[in-house]
Amino acid sequence: MSRRTLPFVARVAALLVLLVYVAGICANAWLERRLGLQSENPAEDVVLFAGFGLFAAVGALLVAKRPDNPIGWIMSANALIVGIFPACESYAAYVMSTSGRPDALAVAGAWANSWYWYLLLALTFVYLPLLFPDGRLPSRRWLPVAVLPGIGVAGIAILGALTENLRGQTFDYRIDNPIGIEGLGYVEDLQAFAVLGGGALAIGTVGSVISVVVRFRRSRGTERQQLKWFLYAAAPIVAFPAIESLPRIVGGLLTGWVLLGLPAAIGIAVLRYRLYEIDLFINRTLVYGPLTAMLVLVYFGGVVGLQAALRTLTGQESTLAIVASTLAIAALFSPLRRRVQEFVDRRFYRRKYDATKTLAAFSARLREETDLDALGADLVGVARETMQPEHVSLWLRPDMAQLGERED
Repeated sequence: MSRRTLPFVARVAALLVLLVYVAGICANAWLERRLGLQSENPAEDVVLFAGFGLFAAVGALLVAKRPDNPIGWIMSANALIVGIFPACESYAAYVMSTSGRPDALAVAGAWANSWYWYLLLALTFVYLPLLFPDGRLPSRRWLPVAVLPGIGVAGIAILGALTENLRGQTFDYRIDNPIGIEGLGYVEDLQAFAVLGGGALAIGTVGSVISVVVRFRRSRGTERQQLKWFLYAAAPIVAFPAIESLPRIVGGLLTGWVLLGLPAAIGIAVLRYRLYEIDLFINRTLVYGPLTAMLVLVYFGGVVGLQAALRTLTGQESTLAIVASTLAIAALFSPLRRRVQEFVDRRFYRRKYDATKTLAAFSARLREETDLDALGADLVGVARETMQPEHVSLWLRPDMAQLGERED
């Protein structure tokens, strides 16, 4: 494809990604409603659809703006998978519940349903981090990490295509596979599934995580800022294995952070829009995260403690505990924020913290010092300590009036 036609094709593809995603989500919602399926948690569904909708929007934007970067195409593929394949399963279930006999589209939907989940996992947890941010492998040594999951997903697709029966995951139905091999069980029940699916994806996921770490350690300048955005948005994934043991609201916040934050961070990083503001985001998160946790503990601890004390003294509950706890956190907010900010600066931004202290000390000396040579030496020392340049020198323009007097 020529460079002239590529931008046009990319814009058309980006528009199709958005249209197909929206159409697939709407079709799936309509079919589930006809099947009488009620969502157990509508809020989670909204976050899920909004998150992958943002994947579709950012992916389409990157495809249109950076068509030569595979990151946009991977994000678009993720959105299309989430938009199309659940609707295919819902259609298969709808056909089986209404007529009892599947048509060709229902068979295709049930077949795709048997393996598409693993393609989604491979694209999200292997290829997206492995190729971020420029769409290329860190080096040729990482080629096996890219190839192995692809072989595993292809093997799962072949097994799913040849099983004797096709069954639903969200809905309970079974469809005879017209090209299936008699006696070949479901994909999940096969011994080869653990090797091809779980093993390949696990190796690919671990390898992609290691590649991000290696790339970050070697990165400088713009690439490091891009990786900071990616790691900032993807950080809550570390807690996903234990998400079931976390409070429901915490799990929902972590999931929303990743689903909504990751595509936004990828878009900012690849398009290099406000790239260097990530340091401010990280700093504010390190400050306001612990600050919020401490204030919440103070509030609920104060409410519980004061309610217990008032119940003991008066024999009844009072709103005084809530009012007092609210006033306490209002009074504690500013001093706690300053303390946390100082700790974060000392612990994670030592150079910036030391530079601030050095400039403050220089400002104090500047008000008292009158010797120009001493001030010049101090200024050079401050520049060397705060900026750490390879070379520093100070040039002072001579006073023209004094120069004229000397000539006279």
